[in-house]
Amino acid sequence: MAELTDKKTSTISLRRKPRWGESIIQGLLFLSGFLSIFITIGIVYELGKEALLFFQMPEVDLLSTITSTEWKPHVNKFGIWPLLTSTLLTSTIAMSIAIPLGMSVAIYLSEYASPKVRNTLKPVLEVLAGIPTIVYGYFALTFMTPLLRQIFGNDTVQIYNTASAGLVMGILILPLITSMTEDSLSAVPRSLREAAYGMGATKLEVAVQIVVPAALSGIAAAIIVGISRAIGETMIVAVAAGAGPNFTLNPFIGAETITGHIVRISGGDLSYDSIDYNSIFALGLFLFLVTLTLNIISQAIVRRFREVYE
Repeated sequence: MAELTDKKTSTISLRRKPRWGESIIQGLLFLSGFLSIFITIGIVYELGKEALLFFQMPEVDLLSTITSTEWKPHVNKFGIWPLLTSTLLTSTIAMSIAIPLGMSVAIYLSEYASPKVRNTLKPVLEVLAGIPTIVYGYFALTFMTPLLRQIFGNDTVQIYNTASAGLVMGILILPLITSMTEDSLSAVPRSLREAAYGMGATKLEVAVQIVVPAALSGIAAAIIVGISRAIGETMIVAVAAGAGPNFTLNPFIGAETITGHIVRISGGDLSYDSIDYNSIFALGLFLFLVTLTLNIISQAIVRRFREVYE
């Protein structure tokens, strides 16, 4: 009997059997990741190659590009600040709307709303993210601008202005920040809430003093992603913010952003390797570096606060 048992045991194979379906899925996932990295490298390469042609031109000086306040390619003036200030101005206006409203809605959905209300409101908010940005642009021009002119006066608010573009950009970014922030708040362990309730804390105190600090890494990431989205927004500013670089901090007058300038210039008849053509890639590379820096900061913040709350 013992000999039979030993014989059966010796025939059992402990080698892992191949699972072809799982191997195929793993290969497809690897291929997807490889293609994403390859495409990103290709985009950066093309931007860098064309931008290098721009900075190698004798009319372009890198120092004056960084420090000058005039962008007039037709007279060889390439100061980035008029385009940069209007980009930052519209993004600041947008985030001043999206951050407080987005966080407030996220706290309500996570801590106060019933499951039925949450399942109704969240899809409605996310519908806003599906509206084409060109529609938002004409909404800013035909609704927000007349409203601002009615409030502040026609002499104060120009037809094309960065205020209306920034406000509508805030509406566009609102679902993004709300959704990411609500996901971060919902991921906070229930035990933290119950411990606070056991100490006599109110619902508002739990939400503001317990849940929000515990989800700070996700909230910070949502805000930085929203800023990157605002900086890279194109059609709203192209339609509503105005054409022509203008070095100003007045939100009620027209000023062209970096993306708006790229749209306007690229829509014309530009010859290849001309200074105007190459300047588009230089501006695109600059925007890429700005958003890359924001993403690096976001990852650093996420890692920093995850170490605290894990």
